[in-house]
Amino acid sequence: METPNWVERYRAGAREQVWHELRQYGRQVREPRLAAEAQAVCDEMARRARHNLEVLVERLRADGYRFHTNDGSETPVEPLADPGPGAEELVTWLDETFGGIPMAVSSWLRLVGDVWLVGTHPEWPESSAADPLVVELEGARYRGISVREHYVNELDAWREWSGEEPGAAGFVLPVAPDRLHKANVSGSDPYGFRLPDATAEGLFVGEVAMPFVAYLNLVFRHGGFPAEQCWPVTPRLADGLLPL
Repeated sequence: METPNWVERYRAGAREQVWHELRQYGRQVREPRLAAEAQAVCDEMARRARHNLEVLVERLRADGYRFHTNDGSETPVEPLADPGPGAEELVTWLDETFGGIPMAVSSWLRLVGDVWLVGTHPEWPESSAADPLVVELEGARYRGISVREHYVNELDAWREWSGEEPGAAGFVLPVAPDRLHKANVSGSDPYGFRLPDATAEGLFVGEVAMPFVAYLNLVFRHGGFPAEQCWPVTPRLADGLLPL
């Protein structure tokens, strides 16, 4: 049986159709005849996302934007961390520990790295309230802290709270503060990926739950700040970014 030729079509511009088809296949994208093609699409998506992030960081820095922690200290932060040497191993561990992770999450870990766009723009003091993009799967900023131990503790706490058995759906792997915490205001639960999930794209639980790539496209259309409110420089930040 022929494969759907997703990679070639994705590169040719039929991205929305390809993602629609991948969503329709669900867990079946793991079948031998489909898995390599589906993973290749996710890898291509991740490369495009990494390009967009490099462009965004450069543009924000040129504007005088300060990337910093989401607390009163406003400690400077490196906004984009390369995938670490243990990224591949972490992918395997997450997949085994949580009963399956989306292919797109694997691609992000291996090809994008950790992202932290929280900060302050000199012309927009409220920028941190616009829900700047954060996806920290490796925990590169938190030296001396085991991200694996952190994830296991979060899972144990969720099981205790929910009464669910191991392997039950509904756990959200935390990878970002929620919108209010990004602005240093007491908020709600962290954003993250609902697991287990063996589909291609996965579900990102943020302000609302939505497919991960759909969320990323929303973010990039708004120059990295999906909750922005008519900020004048946003169109320039978003100009020319690659659709995923």
